[in-house]
Amino acid sequence: MNPIRIALDKAAGSATLLRRATLCAVIAALAGIALLALAGWFLTAAAMAGAAGTLAVQAFNYLVPSAAIRLLAILRTVSRYGERLWSHRAALEAMGGLRASLFARLAAQDSRTALPLSSGDAAARLTGDIDALEDMVVRRPSRTAGLMAAMAGVMLAASGGWLSALLLAVMLAALPLLLRILARRLTEGPAQQAADALGAMRARYVELASARAEIAAYGLGDRVMAELAPLTRRLDRARARLFIGEGVQAALLAAYSALAVMLVLLGADAPAPQVALALLASAGAVEAMAGLSRTAFRQASVDAGLARLAALDALPLDDAPAPSAATPQAIRLGDIELRPGARFAVTGRSGSGKSLLAEGLAGLRPVTADVALGGHPLAACSGAALRDQFALSPQDAPMLAGSIADNLRLARPGIDAADMVDALHVACLDQRIASLPGGIDYRLGEAGGTLSGGERKRLSLARALLTGRPWLLLDEPTEGLDAATEALLISRLRIWLDRTGTGLILISHRPAPLTLTDRQVPVSAIAPLPGQGLPGVASAA
Repeated sequence: MNPIRIALDKAAGSATLLRRATLCAVIAALAGIALLALAGWFLTAAAMAGAAGTLAVQAFNYLVPSAAIRLLAILRTVSRYGERLWSHRAALEAMGGLRASLFARLAAQDSRTALPLSSGDAAARLTGDIDALEDMVVRRPSRTAGLMAAMAGVMLAASGGWLSALLLAVMLAALPLLLRILARRLTEGPAQQAADALGAMRARYVELASARAEIAAYGLGDRVMAELAPLTRRLDRARARLFIGEGVQAALLAAYSALAVMLVLLGADAPAPQVALALLASAGAVEAMAGLSRTAFRQASVDAGLARLAALDALPLDDAPAPSAATPQAIRLGDIELRPGARFAVTGRSGSGKSLLAEGLAGLRPVTADVALGGHPLAACSGAALRDQFALSPQDAPMLAGSIADNLRLARPGIDAADMVDALHVACLDQRIASLPGGIDYRLGEAGGTLSGGERKRLSLARALLTGRPWLLLDEPTEGLDAATEALLISRLRIWLDRTGTGLILISHRPAPLTLTDRQVPVSAIAPLPGQGLPGVASAA
């Protein structure tokens, strides 16, 4: 399906706005052609009347043509404004709907099998693809306007003679094909190189930006800039080739316009005022079709990106409403059966695969160990089934660049302020949040902003508590906490577990959190499936 049509279908009314913009673009193009043609006729006729003598000057009616010229100029200006207003509004609304739709489709995919789109390169490409599509939507009205202007130009060129009109029609008919060929030759390769270079630069920049504090502390700024320099030069070279291609195309379009006007002049057999009308109408028609040139130039450079967007939009989307409360399922780890509500710790040395197992249970990555949920091998369970059962607070707690409330609302729909305060209390973070300006509405910066590592981990814990899922997966929940805060957190978490009956799967190298559990399961006791292995587990066995 056409990506532009996909985008317009995501926002009600955007197609109507684009039709209004197209109508305005057509009116502006026709008014521009008529303005040029009438101005050419008027100036030539006035000059000839002046050369013919006083009587001819007095007989020449200049009021009607001059008034028509002013009217056409006003009409062109107003229509151009309407085109810009409605086309940009349509593009903004369509892109807003498309972004929401793509996010919903990506979020609905099984993380174990979905295409990787979280890397800097993939995110950069997706951002660039949507920007390119937005530009295509804005340019859409110029295509229809260019075709209508071409037809009007041929009709007006007929005033100079049928041969002039025929020659102009042939030139205009050949122009789109010529522009398409030139655009692909001049832009396809550089556009791909620019996309690759931009993705690589953004990915590396994101990696370095996450370590900006260390870079500043150790005075590594010059080294970082030196590392980024080849990437920026590569991007600059690719963009320079794109700009050169655009310049060459503009020069060829100007030469093509001059050739069209020359052919119209050679084929003309009418009086001078009508020939002037035909010449300027021809120039205006070719100029109006320059919108097709820019669209063809852009299209050739973004075809791959538009194909990627169409592929993402084709991803399946589960529209079924999520259950209000999933039925708790039993877990089997190797030969060990764990009933709903059980509390156990997965133990093992660092690097033995404990965190990988937790992420596998949460549906974030494939698990090839002998693990089952509700009697079904984990690999046979859908991502949605795993998400309904497990709430993960990972070792490295990711934060959304928004308010604290925004981060907590990710847990599930319908969370109110009272629920948030209760979860923050269990996580021993309520007083700290209350001391911030705005409380739960305090906005966090990138990667948690001013919150410490321990505070981010406790905010992640509060978010996991709010999900209301049968199993709670905690990976090093008290890391970075002092002994007093750790003891208070464990006490409150035990009360919460008793009250809700939630099962607990704990990973911790600190002894105090282990008191929350009834048993410990060594990760080495979970055998891999035949012919496969869980990273880290095999080495620990």
